[in-house]
This record gives sequence, structure tokens and C-alpha cells, in this order.
Amino acid sequence: MTGARTGFDKVVASAAEAVADIPDGASLAVGGFGLCGNPIALIEALLAQGTSGLSVVSNNCGVDDWGLGVLLNAQRIRKMTSSYVGENKEFERQFLSGELELELTPQGTLAEKLRAGGAGIAAFFTRTGVGTQVAEGGLPRKYDGAGGVAIASPPKEVRTFGPDDAEYVLEESISTDFALVHALRGDRHGNLVFNKSARNFSPLAAMAGRVCIAQVEELVEPGEIDPDTVHLPGVYVHRVVEVGTDIEKRIERRTVTEPAAAASSGTPGTKGA
Repeated sequence: MTGARTGFDKVVASAAEAVADIPDGASLAVGGFGLCGNPIALIEALLAQGTSGLSVVSNNCGVDDWGLGVLLNAQRIRKMTSSYVGENKEFERQFLSGELELELTPQGTLAEKLRAGGAGIAAFFTRTGVGTQVAEGGLPRKYDGAGGVAIASPPKEVRTFGPDDAEYVLEESISTDFALVHALRGDRHGNLVFNKSARNFSPLAAMAGRVCIAQVEELVEPGEIDPDTVHLPGVYVHRVVEVGTDIEKRIERRTVTEPAAAASSGTPGTKGA
């Protein structure tokens, strides 16, 4: 399989078929927020086919044994562009040892860089990062393995705008070779509906990929999704694979309020993630 699928029916038979033409060294935008909405079937298919040297853009890199963490553990990722990396010990080890390059990006800026890439906007100015190393440069991107910095972030253009001459930093948009996302529901034309916080980054990642591959829990026929409930129109999606509603979903950190503590505070016990 090469390039995007043609025609309106974008369904492929398996995750393996969907990712078969992703080559070594490809750039990927991957949806998900924490462990919500991770396209794990597509990630595991990439792992199985041995693709390596990947440059991945995603809000985070999963955990050690799940999500993008499975590719990281197999040392298939060359570079990560992320806003949060604090839940993955292997990520820390690879970064500090010089095995992994990291472009740490403020979360809102990362979201807008992906959206702008999908909208054909080359760059934009934002106040986020002004007066910090985000704008001034010097953030470590890659270590040399001996405690020194091998690659540091470059300085970015800063300009003033508006009646108060506020400073803004120039951020370039992001577009990637492929995008991988997980959706709650999708139709054969690629229209997608995401579930709750899985929507935070998934539509933006999908827009940024030149070829977007979506795994969906439920595949329906065109017209079965109310147009007013579509979160991402099918024009951005090139391949759809159904993975079923019983696909594994992880909770990143489960917290439980003890009944005694709840009683002493006068509130009922609660459980959440």
C-alpha cells in the first residue's frame, strides 16, 4: 500500500495493513492525552513490522509498557516532540544518556503547531515562552551521554505587536508524514467522533499528518453519524481500521479516596482516574 487511499471507502482490513507503508525514519503525529485515546493497535502493528528511526510528535510518550512507550522501549524512536514526559522512566534514561532527542514544547503551543500544520499555516506568533529558554534558546534537545549538551534549542524570533508593544515569539507549524489516532466511532468515509479527553490532541494530530490512519472502536455506515456530532471530518482521514469496543484501555494513575478519610471530611468516597 502506498500513499493515501482513493475513493470514499477508506476502510482497511487490519492495523498491520494500515501501517505497512510507514518506512524507517518517518515522522508521525500521534493522538492521545495521557493514556486516553492511544492508538495502541496501530502502535503495536508498527512495533511488529520493525519500523525504526521514527520522529514522533505527541503530547506525551505513554508509560514504560504501554502506548508509545512500547516503541520507545524497543528503541524505535529517534526524536520526540512533546509537552509532558514525566511518566516514563525509560524516556528519562534514553534522553539523559544521549540516545533520544527531545523537543520540549509548551502544551498549548504544541496543539496550535499541529492545528496550524493541518490548516496550511506556516507559523504563528504567541506570547507563550517569551522571556524563557523556549524563546531565547539553550534548552537541551540531546545529551552527549557524558552529561554535556550535544544539541540545544536555537533562539526564536521575537517581535512586538499591539498598542502595548507586547512581545510574541514565532513558532513554526508542524506537519508529519503520517498521523495515528484512536476514535470512539468512525464511518467508511473517515468522519470521526472522539471520546472526552481523547479529543484534546487527536483531531489536531490527524490534521497534521499528510496521511492519517484512524483506528476506531465502532465502524458505522455513512450517514449514521449526525453531522453535528462529527469531531473530525473525513477529508483529513485516509485509512480507517476497526479495532472493536473491547480493545484494552489503560488508566495512567488510579486514585481512590479511603472511606475513613472521606467520612472525616464529610464527603462520600470517590474513585476516579
